[in-house]
Amino acid sequence: MTDPGTKRRLLGFWMCTALVVGNMIGSGIYLLPALLAPFGWNAVAGWALTISGALALAYVFSQLVRAFPKAGGPYAFTREAFGPAPAFFVAWSYWVSMWVGNAAIATGAVSYLSVFFPAIAKTQGLHAIITCVSIWVLTAVNCRGAFLAGGVQLVTTILKIMPLAVVVVLAFVAVIGDGGASLAPFEPGDIKLPAVTAAATLTLWGLLGIESATVPAEQVKDPERTIPRATMIGVAVTGAIYFFACSAVVLLLPADEVAASNAPFADFVGVYMGANAGLVLALFAAISGFGALNGWILLQGELAYAMARGGVFPAWLGAASARGVPVRAHVVSSLLLTIVVLMNYAKSMSELFTFVVLVSTTATLVMYLAVALAALKLQHARRIGTSPPFLGLAVLAGLYALWTIYGAGGQAVAWGFALILAGAPVYLFLAWRTRAAAPAGD
Repeated sequence: MTDPGTKRRLLGFWMCTALVVGNMIGSGIYLLPALLAPFGWNAVAGWALTISGALALAYVFSQLVRAFPKAGGPYAFTREAFGPAPAFFVAWSYWVSMWVGNAAIATGAVSYLSVFFPAIAKTQGLHAIITCVSIWVLTAVNCRGAFLAGGVQLVTTILKIMPLAVVVVLAFVAVIGDGGASLAPFEPGDIKLPAVTAAATLTLWGLLGIESATVPAEQVKDPERTIPRATMIGVAVTGAIYFFACSAVVLLLPADEVAASNAPFADFVGVYMGANAGLVLALFAAISGFGALNGWILLQGELAYAMARGGVFPAWLGAASARGVPVRAHVVSSLLLTIVVLMNYAKSMSELFTFVVLVSTTATLVMYLAVALAALKLQHARRIGTSPPFLGLAVLAGLYALWTIYGAGGQAVAWGFALILAGAPVYLFLAWRTRAAAPAGD
């Protein structure tokens, strides 16, 4: 249990903002232009649509945490609106999506290191060992306290933004220098709704993590003010970086070249700064991945801790160390993460790994919809402040969440809901244990 006499160092505004930006910008951003290249200017429109939806969701999260600054973020909000059972199923699927998604982040980050250390890719089992060691080093960082994890997040976020900022500056100089002649020609007739929708579906994956600052609310200084500001600014900054950096690569390089590239940002920087830029970008991509992993490890432990304290997870996970850190929740979550990582290195399990990542991402989208609906219900019940802008943005956020779920595809959605329902045995067992432990006559 937490020792009341132990002074805790809490996350401030900059660390919370870094948590949002750092969790949203992972190593995947470095490959995104290759996927968007065939869409041309439709990709730019797709980014505009995705960023607008993300800002609407960010505003909803900001208003909810202002009213309910409780640990667990989405779990706390849905519990306030719909009660413990619906909140459990939303949080359960979201929690699973964290440690499954973290496996993809961890393996990707270590893959970038193989550029500098080829033995990682050539030596059997070495990639898996380094990935697991990385997970447990960052878990140890988080077990020391949220402030240390926040410091790591702040440093890695600054480092990961630097190369993307260089891309934006180079693009700006190129466009100003030739009056826009180097840009892909814009033809209004080429903008098609199906293409914009397809591009926006791809860009969506780059903006998951909007809610990051709301989950460890009890580890944040002045959460009612800090988290809303960090959430809105973090999403806006990330959206701007993505919009300009990805659009620069897509519009200033030949589409066929970008689509076939394994390192489109490195190719872009290489045009202006030489071929060695690829090595520099690989280093920053690895830093970006490890930074995102650090932030998501913080969240996976904090969410399990909040659920345990809410009575819908084993009470054993609700204990905190003298520093106020949910060490048990961190360790259990990282054990599950390690198992998923090892699954990825068994050839027979690799396809299952990819499939589970897709399904868990869908579960995150369902969480976004549940939070938007929670905001509408809490406004209707007059439990939070109401205003036409908030109501309108909550409706917009809900519609956007529905659209993203539709864009994920029928199979992913069906299995995503199966993941949610898979929590039923856990919930029923814990409910039975609670009733059995209650004194007779209660």
